[in-house]
Amino acid sequence: MEHISIDELHELFSDIGENDLVLDVRTPTEYAQGHIPGSRNQDHESVDLIAEDLRRYDKVYVHCKMGGRAQKAAQDLESAGLTNIVCVSQGGMHRWVEMGWEVE
Repeated sequence: MEHISIDELHELFSDIGENDLVLDVRTPTEYAQGHIPGSRNQDHESVDLIAEDLRRYDKVYVHCKMGGRAQKAAQDLESAGLTNIVCVSQGGMHRWVEMGWEVE
C-alpha cells in the first residue's frame, strides 16, 4: 500500500481523475464541519461496508484528521482485498484546514 502525506494529496488534488476518490474516514459530524471538496465520507469503523463499491476506483485516497484512523481504515480495506488504496498517513484534515486549503 502506498502512503503519502496530506501535503502530497494537496499537490495531487487538481490532477485527481474522475475515477479516483478522496475518502474521509472521520465521523459524519467531523465531516459535516468541513471536508475536502468532492470527498466521500465513511466512518473508519464501518469502511468495510463500502469495500466492494470502492473497487471500481483507480485510486482511493484515505484520510482522516491526523492519520491514525486513515491507517486503520486503509489496512481494513487492504485486508478486504483492495489494491487501489493510498493511505494519507502523515497529517490530515487538521493540517488541510491549518494551511487554509479549500474546504466544503
